[in-house]
Formats: sequence, structure tokens, C-alpha cells
Amino acid sequence: MLKRILQGMVVGIANIIPGVSGGTMLVSMGLYDQLIESITHLFRDWKKSLRFLLPIFIGAGLALVLFAKLFEYLLAAWPIPTNLCFCGLIIGSLPFIAAKVKHNGFDASMAVCFVLFFGIVVGMALLEGKTGSAQASTTPGLVNALLFFAVGVIAAATMVIPGVSGSMMLMLLGYYEPTLHLISSFISSLLHLDWTGLMAACADLVPMGIGIGVGIFGIARLIEWVMAKWPTQTYWAIIGLIVASPVAILMGTDWSGFSLWILIAGIVTFAAGWFVASRLGGE
Repeated sequence: MLKRILQGMVVGIANIIPGVSGGTMLVSMGLYDQLIESITHLFRDWKKSLRFLLPIFIGAGLALVLFAKLFEYLLAAWPIPTNLCFCGLIIGSLPFIAAKVKHNGFDASMAVCFVLFFGIVVGMALLEGKTGSAQASTTPGLVNALLFFAVGVIAAATMVIPGVSGSMMLMLLGYYEPTLHLISSFISSLLHLDWTGLMAACADLVPMGIGIGVGIFGIARLIEWVMAKWPTQTYWAIIGLIVASPVAILMGTDWSGFSLWILIAGIVTFAAGWFVASRLGGE
């Protein structure tokens, strides 16, 4: 139970950081297949599914509450060591996913899947760098609630796909900073028992939460079908997404503070990320 909550916290932290994929972390810890199965069979075998899903969701929720501001600070103050830590976490996942295709050979279809999905992640990183600074409104209202619902669907769908960052998608849509602002407002209002502020934050967070649920269930069923029909090609696509993720992260890193000491710190944090991925991998 405790290990599952810690694994959920890793996924939650990944979903906070633009460029880092919660789906990749699920793959790295050997939980991805079971997550998809638990989601798609939730109503058929709800006891088994909830035993698996609840600790993961509790951990992800705790990470969101406890670490959102911390990682916002770390990325602003120490972007290179922080991002290299994320790269270590992601690259440390490769042995787990490579084992899925180890004895299945390699052909043109697998190569196409790898290259195509590698390109998707790098392309998203390039697109992020070219997007404007337009931000969504957080003023409560029906239209805004519907927009947050739609954004929740899109972001959740990408969160479930390994290698694709849900928070990066929020950035591309202009909803990353507004969402962080809403979460911060919700937590602050809750701590100060500010019911007016709490209701204002919930006016957008609740529709977004519903959208996240819809998006996760929808994409999980699609992924289950694809994996059943083309399992090896799907895993090579996931490997392409995973290999591209560190590239996308490093492309978006602020290198202006680079120095020898920062490089040494980055090597240490990279190794720490790799170690965590290896320890949390599998059951």
C-alpha cells in the first residue's frame, strides 16, 4: 500500500512538470498495463480495480498538494539539475519497457512506430517553444467551466499516454499557469477556511476534474484495444515516446546558468533519478 502511494506520488510529480510524462513513470514502475486494465474493468471488477487505483490516485493527489510549489521553485532556481533528475527517472525506465519487446524481433512497422512517436514528442517540444503567452481566464462562468472541462479531457488523455506530457499540453493550450493558480487558490482558501474563494476555485476545478475522468477512461479503452491488436508495435511506439522525452525536456531547459558545479549537481541528480526509477520499478 505504501509503495503504491509512493509510486502514485512519482506519477503526480511527473504530471506537474511540463515535458515529463506521468504515463512514462507508470511504464518505468511496471504499472502501466495494470492501470489500463483497472480503468477499463472498473465496473466489471471494481474491488480489484479500486485496490490498485486508489493508492495511485491518493499518491498523485498528495504530490499535487505537497510538491507543486516546490517543483515550481526548483525549476525556477535550479532548472538544469532538476530537469536532469527527471531525465534520469525517464531513462531509468527503459530496461522495464525494453523487456516487453526483447524476444519479439524488429521489423519496418516497429521502426515506423518508434520514429513516428519520437517525432511527436520532439515536435510538441518545438511547438511549445513557439506558442504565445495567451492565458485562459479563471473567472467563474458557464463558458469557462465548459472550457475547463474540455481542457481536462484533452490533458487527461495525454497524461495516460507514455512520453506525452499532460502539463505540456496544458501549456500549449494556455491553461498551465491558470490551472496552477486555481490549485494554489483552492489550497490557500481551504487552509484559511475562505468558503467564497473555495467555491470560486471549485467552479472551474470541478468541471476540469470531471473532464479528466472522462479523458482517462476514454483513452484507456483505446489503448487497451490497440495493445490487444498490435502489442509489439505499441511498445515500440512507447519506447519512441520515452526516448524522446529527455530530448524534449533538455530542449526546454534554461541553460543560462550552466557551470561546472551545476553540471556536477546535474550528474548527481540524474543518477538519483535513475536510482529511484530502478527501485520503484515493477511490483
